Amino acid sequence: MKIGIMGGTFDPVHIGHLLLGEFAYEQYNLDEVWFLPNGTPPHKETKSIGTSFEHRAAMVKSAIWDTPYFKLSLHEAIGGVHYTYQTLYELRELYPQHEFYFILGADSLFSIETWMHFREIFPSCTILAAMRDDKDAKEMEKQIEYLTDLYDAKICLLRAPLIEISSTTIRNRIMNNQSVRYMVPDSVVQYIDNNKLYYEET
Repeated sequence: MKIGIMGGTFDPVHIGHLLLGEFAYEQYNLDEVWFLPNGTPPHKETKSIGTSFEHRAAMVKSAIWDTPYFKLSLHEAIGGVHYTYQTLYELRELYPQHEFYFILGADSLFSIETWMHFREIFPSCTILAAMRDDKDAKEMEKQIEYLTDLYDAKICLLRAPLIEISSTTIRNRIMNNQSVRYMVPDSVVQYIDNNKLYYEET
């Protein structure tokens, strides 16, 4: 099967994440998109995450329950820091029958050479790089050509709408008693309310 991988902290998951998964599924005829909450992201201090893995995974589960081709992956639930190259290698070893497509944003494509053992990412997957308004097609195509020529990377453009929503904005709005309706699925709003998440700064 063709499997899209959507990694992220998902603190909380929001419609931007879901739309990116949906557009990747449609444009590249994926069979499934796996949402993979980060365990301990190497680029963030643990204290900056603020919300347990269990809560973040539960919010993803509640957001995607009614989309049959969206799946929750708990691959990073156990252990310490997880690096992208390790996770993709492990997934390929566990599921050799699948073809993996790693979904990322334009900013990540331009910074990927700073990632730990980034060269080992390229043989494990095809990268789907989502365009953003601040990175035009010419710049993206130039970066793709550069990475392809130098590292034999497999990279394709993912054309998806730019949604100016961040998890940080959502958390701040909740702390300020502002509505996050339409920014996150109703089921996630209900989960946040039921578990009193983000109401106080951690």
